[in-house]
This record gives sequence, C-alpha cells and structure tokens, in this order.
Amino acid sequence: MLSRKASKDSHGQDSSYFQGWQEYEKNSYHPIQNPMGIIQMGLAENQLSFDLLESWLRRNSNTMALKKDGVSAFKDLALFQDYHGLPAFKEALVNFMTSMRGNKIKYSSDKLVLTAGATAANEILMFCLTDPGQAFILPTPYYPGFDRDLKWRTGAEIIPMHCSSSNGFRITRCALEQAYQLGQELNLKIKGVLVTNPSNPLGTTMTKTELNHLLDFAIDKNIHIVSDEIYSGTVFDSSSTTSFTSIMEVLNERNNNNYNNIRNHVHMVYSLSKDLGLPGFRVGMIYSNNEKVIAAATKMSSFALVSSQTQFLLSNLLSDAKFIKKYMVENQRRLKRRKDMLVRGLRKAGISCLRSNAGLFCWVDMRHLLSSDSFEAEKELWKRIVCEVGLNISPGSSCHCSQPGWFRICFANISEDALHLAMHRMKAFTNSIFSVRLPIIMMRKKSF
Repeated sequence: MLSRKASKDSHGQDSSYFQGWQEYEKNSYHPIQNPMGIIQMGLAENQLSFDLLESWLRRNSNTMALKKDGVSAFKDLALFQDYHGLPAFKEALVNFMTSMRGNKIKYSSDKLVLTAGATAANEILMFCLTDPGQAFILPTPYYPGFDRDLKWRTGAEIIPMHCSSSNGFRITRCALEQAYQLGQELNLKIKGVLVTNPSNPLGTTMTKTELNHLLDFAIDKNIHIVSDEIYSGTVFDSSSTTSFTSIMEVLNERNNNNYNNIRNHVHMVYSLSKDLGLPGFRVGMIYSNNEKVIAAATKMSSFALVSSQTQFLLSNLLSDAKFIKKYMVENQRRLKRRKDMLVRGLRKAGISCLRSNAGLFCWVDMRHLLSSDSFEAEKELWKRIVCEVGLNISPGSSCHCSQPGWFRICFANISEDALHLAMHRMKAFTNSIFSVRLPIIMMRKKSF
C-alpha cells in the first residue's frame, strides 16, 4: 500500500502533453530505421549549437580531465561538497547572467541558490512560499509541467489567469484581478503570481508595462512574484519593442516607498538547460533578495544538488567570456533561422503562428482546422496529427489555454531534414482537410 502522497493523482501524467510523448516513444521517427514514425515536436530542447560546445571542450581538454592549472582536481571534486555550491561556479554564473542581460543589473552570488534544474528551483520556491492548499496565479497558457512541478509534492494550488488571443495573450491588470477574485471564491489564499519570461509556450517576451502591472499588483495584494526566466538567452529578435527585460531590472527601477517591501517578494528562476542546451547537466538556480527565502531554499536544495564535476566544468566554460559571447550570438541566429523555417512551412500549409521573438517553439493557430469550436474538437485534431500525420505536438488544452485550437510546436530539437519532412506531412494533411471541406462550403453557398 502506497502513501496518499505517492498515490495521489496530481502528477499530471494523464495530460495530453505526456500522452503525446508516450505515443512518440512507441513509434519514434528515424530517417532510416523508421521513416514513417512520429517526429518529436513536443520537446523544448535546444540541439542547434552542440558543435560550438564540443569544439570548446576539445580545446579545453584539461577541464574535461578535471584538471586545474595542469594539476588533477579529481579528489577535491569527488569528496563531499556542501549545498552552498562551488564559489567559482556561482561567481561565473552570476557574471554570465549579468552579461547576458546587458549589464543592466549586477547579480550577487550570495543571493543565489543552486538546484538540480529549474524544476527543482520552482518546487523549492513553492515549498518556501506556500502551505498546502494555498495558491499561485499563473497566466494561461502555461507550461504543462507546472501542474506537476508546483503542485504534486507541495500541495499548492494553481489559479489560472486566462489571457486571450485578442491581445496576443498579454497580461492585464483586469485579468490579474479576475484571477485573484476566483481564488477568493474558491477560498484559496493567494500567495503570489508565477510567470515565464520569455513565455513558454508563447515564445514572447513580457513588456515593461506587463512587468509593472505585476509589481503594482503584488504591492497591492502583498503577495510574491516568481519570474521563471530560463529562456532569457534565446531571444533572437531584440528590437526596442521586443527586447527581453528581467523582472529584477524593472524592480531596480522602482525607487519609492514600496521598494524595500516588494524587493523581498520578487524571486527569479534560471537554468542552463535552454540557453546552453544542457538539460542533462541539471543546473538551475533561485535568485532572491529575501534572505529568509535564500536560507530556507539553500537547506532544501540538499535534496537537489548539482554535482561538483558539473560545476567545475561549467565554471570554466562560463568564465570564457569571449567564447560565451560568440556562442550566444550564433545560437540566437540559428534559433531565428530555424523558427523562420517552421513559420514558412506552416504558412504553406495554411497555418499561422503567434508572432514571437524567443524560445524553442511557436504558438500555432489551428482554430480553422477544428470541426467545431470546442476542446473536444481540439483533442480530435490533436489525435489525428499525432497518430495519422506522425507529429507529436502539444495541444493548447494541455497548457490550460482558454481558447481551443492553439498548439505548441517545437523546432530546435530535430534536424532540418526532419523539420522539412514534418512540414511536408502537415501540408498534405491540411490539403486533405481543405479538399473535403471546400465542396461542402460551396454547396452551402449555393443553397442560400
């Protein structure tokens, strides 16, 4: 007999997001061994710049051999390390974050907690900021894994803040108030708002107006803000209207009577999984000005430590400022090129995307392909795309989107050839739908 916690059905494994993965694993595409298999377009993974990282590793063989100044560091790294992390790595990480954000804000390593990926960072923050039955507001659509990461073990609840395609799914003060009111009606104590910036699944950066809405709302309600910024280095279009702005930057611009209070209520999550394409290294972090949160999170991080060997390797990598600058520029160029390939391919299939400037995915509008304006029709279309077309994509309902017909499609985890094949399959599929519907539409027009 399992415990109530272990047997509780709140992991989210029954979500269509995870079901699509299960179908892919049963029939995964391979260009030679299984050319008719399902192509994985539901995985937000950055595989476009491994050649750059591998070339750095070849040039820095001493680091790979765990040597420092030519002397083996193996023994020191193999022995137990406490949960504060290696000082050299934490310093390299905050310098990287500072540089990546245009030196607009200086990060301090003593306000940082290392965790085994952003998943652990977000869960630890929920443990620190909520008691079971208390809630965080999340704008929809949001990453499907949050139902697991934020709720399953912590007992926290999620209140959806429904955003609309009518304004590009932007956050408004009205939507925030409506979500807060819903929490009150459900007798849930709202402890904060969690956002992803850039957004997963939208692939858009938040404007300063939205970020200021968040800060004003948090001040008014005396609640926390958690800003998950794990895609901040993927911004491939950074014009004046679409550049990335961290919540910490907007916070520092506040210099009023409420600053000292709100600065202790704002927390940031970051990782190297997306920007450097290293999800298997399991490197995440929490950044906060709140000393109590940092102290509690540091203790909890003992259940989700980053290995000393990983910290040693990445401290050397991140300290190579010349390489990192070159890598970030080239990686962003490759991401933009790949995203444009997906958008062009979908356009040829008669499908449009939400305009985006970041991330490893596009938010795709297939409302015109639904048999009816319902989530049942969305699920029916999704099943056909996975099983008949052979593409694993994520339906909007798995992201709690309030409007049926939107899908998340990833573009950075597969080869160009696989992407071209996926678009060929999608075009053939939409052509078959249009060929069936057009005669029906023409017949209806004649009947009037």
